[in-house]
Amino acid sequence: MLITQGLHRLVASLFLCAALLSCTPETTQPTVEAERSVDSAELASWQARAANVTIKRDTWGIPHIYGKTDADTVFGTLYAQAEDDFNRIEVNYLNAMGRLAEAEGDGELYRDLRMKLFIDPADMQAKYGQSPAWLKELMNAFADGLNYYLYTHPEITPRVITRFEPWMALTFSEGSIGGDIERVNLRELQDFYGDGDMVAQTIAVSDGEPRGSNGFAIAPSNTINGNALLMINPHTSFFFRSELHMVSEEGLNAYGAVTWGQFFVYQGFSDKAGWMHTSSRADAIDTYLETITERDDGVYYAYDGGERKLRETILTLPYRSGDALAERTFTVYHSHHGPIIRGEGDQWVSIKLMQEPIAALTQSYLRTKAAGHNEFYENMRLHTNSSNNTVYADAQGNIAYYHGNFIPRRDLSFDWNSPLDGSDPATEWQGLHTLEESITLLNPENGWIQNTNNWPFTAAGDFSPRAEDYPRYMA
Repeated sequence: MLITQGLHRLVASLFLCAALLSCTPETTQPTVEAERSVDSAELASWQARAANVTIKRDTWGIPHIYGKTDADTVFGTLYAQAEDDFNRIEVNYLNAMGRLAEAEGDGELYRDLRMKLFIDPADMQAKYGQSPAWLKELMNAFADGLNYYLYTHPEITPRVITRFEPWMALTFSEGSIGGDIERVNLRELQDFYGDGDMVAQTIAVSDGEPRGSNGFAIAPSNTINGNALLMINPHTSFFFRSELHMVSEEGLNAYGAVTWGQFFVYQGFSDKAGWMHTSSRADAIDTYLETITERDDGVYYAYDGGERKLRETILTLPYRSGDALAERTFTVYHSHHGPIIRGEGDQWVSIKLMQEPIAALTQSYLRTKAAGHNEFYENMRLHTNSSNNTVYADAQGNIAYYHGNFIPRRDLSFDWNSPLDGSDPATEWQGLHTLEESITLLNPENGWIQNTNNWPFTAAGDFSPRAEDYPRYMA
């Protein structure tokens, strides 16, 4: 048995509805005919899927979604989330795909540009085609659940996205409050690509949201009833994530926080294990100073005693202007390290970070089905939970901690906290550190683990990892 607390309203709903809705719920199924025009075969497919789904809402309105298959449950999960707040789902995907200015206007152009430096719809569509069949099925169910909701709710008018496509799930594969891409400074991006314009009015305005989270795991040796305890304390606004319960006859049984529009429990627990993410200070991102030479046929940068040509791309970004759409065109650049994000003196700065959407979505979903620590550990080998630490506990009594999950192997003779010489091949990443090489804790003798977004060397008192045993860039 694993007791978990702390997800906003979770304490009340968990203990009063712990026996899989022993309370009296409101039961619905995603049905109702409507007037949106869709292909009859597609509609029949949605209706067949909906017939396999039951959505039960408890006393607090929290949806508990039951499906025959995982895909059925994903379909129902997105339908239930859309019932609660379709706008937040759409806005999250507008942001993830670099289309926010289509709804908000030119003040969001540089936020969109930042995303477009990394997210290419054609590339995401290709990656969807490369995904394993089981993941495609979940992505199909994700899109179908949202599209069926729009069909059954003609009174809902999307701001931009009138139809969701399965590949869109790959653009938003990790549920953190601020992903790696958001480390790119918008003002600096505007200074570099903006020709001195003053369009991005929202850049300097703080959203006022809290950052970071706390996680605490207590071993059975320190509890009255001999069960592990996990305290989940995300520092987000009350409605940054929805709260729900996903159950299928294929073994899915996960409860917790789901970022709007995603189909996996980001912070929560199953009947076998619980997981909490805190903001990580492990170094997973590097910037490079590129020495530039501009020629008639393009822009070149120095590398390994020679030169390489920057990849040049023209991006056309639509934005809302009154009741119509206007367009803004940008010419953007990439070195082999990554996109150019700012200037520094007479050099340009590129950024390198983790970009593995298939593996990231796989890891995010499969962790919710881990039957215990061994399976959870193997899932961590995907190394795509790049911006987070993980505090873990399970029904077998294990507690564990992982400091980061994507840590490139680097030459320690360089200062990896500062921009690196992009012309020097010695500054390249040398693969990733294995899980065994990374900072982890499993069942420390003191019987507790804590992380409050701080370094890991106080995670378990006297039984914490030692800083001298690890490269500096790990913490």
